[in-house]
Amino acid sequence: MKIRPAKVTDVKNIHVLVEEHANRKEMLHRSLNSIYENIQEYIVAEAKGEIIACGALHVSWEDLAEIKALAVSDGYKRRGIGKKIVTRLEKNAKALEVKKVFALSFKPAFFKKLKYKIIPKEALPHKIWSECIHCYMFPNCGEVPLLKILKK
Repeated sequence: MKIRPAKVTDVKNIHVLVEEHANRKEMLHRSLNSIYENIQEYIVAEAKGEIIACGALHVSWEDLAEIKALAVSDGYKRRGIGKKIVTRLEKNAKALEVKKVFALSFKPAFFKKLKYKIIPKEALPHKIWSECIHCYMFPNCGEVPLLKILKK
C-alpha cells in the first residue's frame, strides 16, 4: 500500500469511495466538482493500482485546518489505513505550520483513539459552519466536532 497526493485522474475513484460512505450516512456527500476544485487537499492510499482510501486537509484559518472526506474502502477497513491517512494529513498540517486540526465526524470514537478531543461546536469559528448551511441535514446532522493540538 502506498499513500500519495491525489491526482486529477483519481477524482472519480475518490468520489465513488466517498459516496459509498455518504449513502450510508457515515459522512457527507462531496460533489465531483468539489473534489476537482480541492484536489490539492486530498491524499489517497493505493493498493494494487486501486484507490482504497482518501482524506483531505482543508486549511480554515492561520492556525486551524480540517480533516475531511476520510474514507476507507470496506475491504480494507480495520487495517490501520484510516489512521495512516490521518497521520499523513497531520504531518501535512505541521509542514504548513498549522497548530490545530479538527474533524467533524459521525464516528468520533475513531478520532478519539488518535488523541482528538470532543469540543463544543461554538469553539470553532463560525466560518467552519458556512458549508453546513447548504447541507440537507442542517442544523441537526449529528456530526461531532473534535480537535487535536499538534505537537512540533
